[in-house]
Amino acid sequence: MNTQDIIKKSSAGESLSQSELVHLLSVPPDSPDAYSVMAEASRISKEVSQGKAEIHAQFALNLASCPCNCLFCSFAHVNGIFKDEIELSPEQAVAYARQFEEKGANAIFVMTTAKYAFGHFIDMSKEIRQNLKPETTLIANVGDQTPENAKKLKDAGYAGVYHALRLREGSDTGIPPQKRKDSIRTFQEAGLNVGTCVEPVGPEHTNEELAQMIQFTASLNPSYSGAARRIEIPGTKIAERGMINELRMAQIVAVTRLGMPRTVMGNCTHEPCTLGAVAGANLFWAELGANPRDVKARTEDGRGDTIEHCAILFRESGWDVWNGPSRYYQ
Repeated sequence: MNTQDIIKKSSAGESLSQSELVHLLSVPPDSPDAYSVMAEASRISKEVSQGKAEIHAQFALNLASCPCNCLFCSFAHVNGIFKDEIELSPEQAVAYARQFEEKGANAIFVMTTAKYAFGHFIDMSKEIRQNLKPETTLIANVGDQTPENAKKLKDAGYAGVYHALRLREGSDTGIPPQKRKDSIRTFQEAGLNVGTCVEPVGPEHTNEELAQMIQFTASLNPSYSGAARRIEIPGTKIAERGMINELRMAQIVAVTRLGMPRTVMGNCTHEPCTLGAVAGANLFWAELGANPRDVKARTEDGRGDTIEHCAILFRESGWDVWNGPSRYYQ
């Protein structure tokens, strides 16, 4: 199998097979072939998004130990990172959302842990929605939901959701994979656009696993896909597996772009980095409050990035930044 032949096939707009994706993931990340794949991914991303990247922003309504026990998450009860529970007041939540809106976020994500009461989430969401501009894009990042709850999200003013079938779901997490898949379909059937990702990637994940997940996300025709590496949470068992470097992540981001249909405008990566943007990522996140990759209760004091810095990273990588409501969730 020849890398350049696969790139030509992608350039012609043809879908790639699983074996072709595996081949692209298998070349050394610092090889000429890998850089050719990144260049093609960058070309596609700029073509479908008119050279405009987006910066989305997320804050959490609560911080609490979570019974889902996703091993890669700092909220997981089994990891023992956070003992105390914190919940934002409606005033604090509105202040976070308005801060992001004023800074020019193309979309604002509202996140909770899985144990946060859904009815309370809807009440808080309505308060946030009515205090933002009508055109501001609001996205939910919540646990698996029923069709009734998915409709309530839509009625509360959400344009979409972030939801992912994580790598090794059901073994590295306490959530059955089918439950995640069912929720994605439920959200879509309720009229919510779904953004997703190949995540969280660690050095133990095989190229076959990654290729399968790329194809699964492509089958959803999502608002965006992309790839994100697992961030080590110090002191946790899963941290012993290590972490891939940004170059390897950039390669996976690029292959994911080649594996998506051209109808998918967005190609995300997290955490924000120039290598990801050079390799075709056109979506970064800024963050405030609790963060599942951070051991600090306020990620702005830790790993969380800002809208301003994300914009700098994009411009250093040859991207302009879109001004206005997200196009990915339209």
